[in-house]
Amino acid sequence: MTRLPVRRALISVSDKTGVVELARRLDAAGVEIVSSGGTARVLRDADVPVKAITEITGAPEMLGGRVKTLHPAVHGGILADLGESDHRADLEEFGIEPFQLVVVNLYPFEQTVASDPSPAEAIEQIDIGGPTMIRAAAKNHAWVAVVVSPDRYDTVAAAIEQGGTTTELRVELAREAFFRTAAYDAAIVNWMERDGADRLVLPIEKAAPLRYGENPHQPAALYAAQDSSGWWAQAEQLQGKEMSFNNYADADAAWRLVSDLTAGSVAILKHMNACGAATADTMVEAFERAWDCDPLSAFGGVVALNETLDEATAEAISRFFVEVVIVPKVTDGARAILGSKENLRVLIAPPPSPFDLDLRTIDDGYLVQKRDKVAADAAAWETKTRKPSPPETRDMEMAWTIAAHTKSNVIVLVNNGAAVGVGAGDQSRVGAAERALAKAGDRARGAVCASDAFFPFRDGPDVLAGAGVVAIVEPGGSMRDDEVIESAIEHDVALMFTGERHFRH
Repeated sequence: MTRLPVRRALISVSDKTGVVELARRLDAAGVEIVSSGGTARVLRDADVPVKAITEITGAPEMLGGRVKTLHPAVHGGILADLGESDHRADLEEFGIEPFQLVVVNLYPFEQTVASDPSPAEAIEQIDIGGPTMIRAAAKNHAWVAVVVSPDRYDTVAAAIEQGGTTTELRVELAREAFFRTAAYDAAIVNWMERDGADRLVLPIEKAAPLRYGENPHQPAALYAAQDSSGWWAQAEQLQGKEMSFNNYADADAAWRLVSDLTAGSVAILKHMNACGAATADTMVEAFERAWDCDPLSAFGGVVALNETLDEATAEAISRFFVEVVIVPKVTDGARAILGSKENLRVLIAPPPSPFDLDLRTIDDGYLVQKRDKVAADAAAWETKTRKPSPPETRDMEMAWTIAAHTKSNVIVLVNNGAAVGVGAGDQSRVGAAERALAKAGDRARGAVCASDAFFPFRDGPDVLAGAGVVAIVEPGGSMRDDEVIESAIEHDVALMFTGERHFRH
C-alpha cells in the first residue's frame, strides 16, 4: 500500500471540536502546522507549534476576516500537481511550500439560519475561504488529503502516524468534501429561496442500505439530508430483521396517523392504508378494537401506538402476525414478551419531525408540495343538517383524521372510538362507501362516516344512510351539495362540511 507522507498541514476550522488533539498528534508526527485566526489562537493556547497564515502570505487579514486565506501562497500550496514539472517550477519560483493535508470546516450557516436571524446575520455566516480551500484540496486529492469533519480526525491522524495517507483514503475524503460543499451551498440556496422556492436543492446521502425496494428486482436504499431530524434517524430498533423499503414506508404512514390521533390510540396500516384504528382507556383494548376493524387486512401489517406498549398489549399483539410495531416507549415486560418473536421488528421512536416537504417523482421530474396537515376540529366545521351529538362529534373527528391519512378515494366509518370499516384507494366514491360498509357489516349501524373529498352525487350518502350511518363529515363544494344535504335531511343524518379536502395519491 503506497502512502503519501504528510509534512505540512493547513488547519482552519470554525468547529474547534477535537482540533487540539489532532494538532498534537500531527506535531508529534513531525508535521508543520499552518493555521489562521481563531484556530491559530486555540492551538497556541494549547502549546501546539503553529505558523500563522499571515506569515506565509505576507498579507494581513482584512475586511473583518473575510479575506485571509485567499492568496497564491495558500492555494498554490494546495492546488499544485506535484506530478507536473511546471507546477513544481512555479512553487520554487514563488517560494511556496506544498500542503499534503487540509483540515477545514465551515462557518455554521445551517445552524445560524435555523435560529431565524436577520438577513445580515445570515449572510455574514456564508463562508468563502473555507469552501474554496476544501474544493481546491478535494480537486487535488492525488496529492492532498482534505478533512471536513472532526469525525475523521482519528482516522487521518492514524494514517499519518503509519507513514501517510493512502490513495483510497484521499479519494474517500475528497468525495466527502465535495458533498459537504454541495450541502453547504444547498443550504444557502434554500435560505435565499425561502420566500420564492423557484429553486430547491436537496443534498441527500445514503442513510441505510436496503436489501431491495418494493420488489426484489428493484435496487433501493434510504437516503436523507445530513443530520436528519426524521423519527427513523433517532428510532431504536429493539429486535427483528432489518427494516425493508416497504417497512419504512408503512411504518412512517402508521406513525404519522397515530401521532395525529388522541392519546391512547392504536393504528394498524397495510400498504400505507389504515385497516384499523381505535382509542380506548387501555392500550390493549385500543389494539383489540383496532384489529377487529379488518383482521384480514391487518395480517402482516404495521401496528403503531401513541402511548407506552405494556405487557397486556404485547401479549395481544403476539397472537398475530405483524411486520412492525412502532411505539414511543415500551415496558421491560412487554419487551420480553415480544422478544420471543425474533423476526418482529420493534421500534421505539420520537414523534414525527416538522419537516414539511412532500416529494414524488414523475419521469425525470419531481412533484413537490407542502405536506398535508389535518385539523380535526369540529368546532370549525359547518353544520348543514341537525347538530351531531358529542359522541358523534368525537367519532367524526377521528374518522376525518384517518381519512386524511388514507389513499383516495376513501370512506372511513367509525363507531364509538374505533374504525369499523375503511374503503381505500377506490376509483369511485360510492365504491369506497360500499367497500367500507362491506367490511363494517352490522357495525355500520350507528357509525359516522368521513369522506376525504366531497360526494359528487347523493348516491354515496344514500348507501351509507341505508346501512345505518348516522353522521357524515366531508369537505363540501360539489355542484350537487344541495342534493347531498337533502339526502342527509331525509335520513336524519348529521352532515358537516369542513371546507377542506384531503386527497392522498
